[in-house]
Amino acid sequence: MALSQHDFPVSWEQLHRDARALAWRLAEKGPWQRIVAITRGGLVPAAIVSRELEVRLVDTICVSSYDHQAQGELNILKTIEGDGVGTLIVDDLVDTGKTAKVVREMLPDAHLATVYAKPAGRPLVDTFVTEVSQDTWIHFPWDLELQFVQPIASTTSS
Repeated sequence: MALSQHDFPVSWEQLHRDARALAWRLAEKGPWQRIVAITRGGLVPAAIVSRELEVRLVDTICVSSYDHQAQGELNILKTIEGDGVGTLIVDDLVDTGKTAKVVREMLPDAHLATVYAKPAGRPLVDTFVTEVSQDTWIHFPWDLELQFVQPIASTTSS
């Protein structure tokens, strides 16, 4: 996969606001019997959504497909039983849709919600909050640390 042309850093506060906005959209679509987080990215949004919707039964589907800069081969590490009725699946992002497709096959009657969506994967998601372009790389707060950044004026040539 080629490097992204656009970077989209997301702070903890922004992620919290966006996950709460997702919960607002999902509140009227329930009731939900359980939430299934797609790990690892879906863990934090699922925790916020579960709190806001007062759903205490939270489980995981464990899928690995990313390193810190690119999407690679899809590996299913943990599956889940059931048809998905009454199940809300939560992830941070739908990108190409590979993970979403596999999870939908596991739980065909579940409702899939993501905080962020890219055009290639968007048709596989039932509810999302923010769409970003396909060439955007979202930097989630759990992958970042605070550091000094040069002022713009000092990085441009005169």
